[in-house]
Amino acid sequence: MSQDRDLAVDDGEEPGASEQRASHRGAVGSDLSVPGRVAEFGREVRAELRQVAWPNRSEVINSATIVLMVLVLLVASIFGLNWLFSHAVNFLLKS
Repeated sequence: MSQDRDLAVDDGEEPGASEQRASHRGAVGSDLSVPGRVAEFGREVRAELRQVAWPNRSEVINSATIVLMVLVLLVASIFGLNWLFSHAVNFLLKS
């Protein structure tokens, strides 16, 4: 059964390492001064950011292009609806 658990969580760490880190962090974090806790937080943030799957340049360009196209479509739609409703209101008020 422990082999199944090891296969399910294969992140390169030994089993139980995350629990040791969590208990160690809790014990040490309370003993650290404010600057020490801030430094520890910075180290943890940096470690997490290393694990992020950052997009490459082509993915960013494709996503930005799609966002800009949708933005133009929505702006044109809102402009068209505004124009249509303003003319409809003006027509009703003239009658």
